[in-house]
Amino acid sequence: MGTTEMIEQVKMVLQPKRFEHTLRVAKEAVILAKRYNVPEDKAEVAAILHDYAKNFPSAKLKKYIENSALPQDLLQYNEELWHGPVASILLAQEFDIIDEDIQAAIRYHTTGRANMSDLERIIYLADYMEPGRSFPGLAEVRETAEVDLVKACWLVSKNTIQFLMNQKVTIHPDSFYAYNDFTKQMMEEK
Repeated sequence: MGTTEMIEQVKMVLQPKRFEHTLRVAKEAVILAKRYNVPEDKAEVAAILHDYAKNFPSAKLKKYIENSALPQDLLQYNEELWHGPVASILLAQEFDIIDEDIQAAIRYHTTGRANMSDLERIIYLADYMEPGRSFPGLAEVRETAEVDLVKACWLVSKNTIQFLMNQKVTIHPDSFYAYNDFTKQMMEEK
């Protein structure tokens, strides 16, 4: 299946606002892929499909998680985190995509994790900073993304954790693992 067909399939399942976000993430991911020497075609595919399950009803997402090999403790965290892992398991079934790097980029695009590949970092970052987004701290992330992928992802991780703490909601452990890993990498680069 080509990207045009993928976009058409994604358009059928996403609400218009989410679909427009997806197209912006795809453009941003390709820009970042060029900048950081990551295969652009893989970045584009991962970005097009990263929110494929975003508008699925909660009960449907829960059922996918319960009937899959995904960690069941995922159900203990905010439902906003469920769509990435569910979309990652639908890649092979609905798009004939069997690529562990694309699968991981989609699965962890909301939480991050330790030892992310450059493709995973690009989708994590593109989702956060696509041009339609606007919130405090974003200008620094965009500026940093021009020159330092790890530091830009560290800022995303830090900002996200701070935001969630201010909201007084639970935070998935992978978010902390990502933050610690990015921090360690930055300290090693000094």
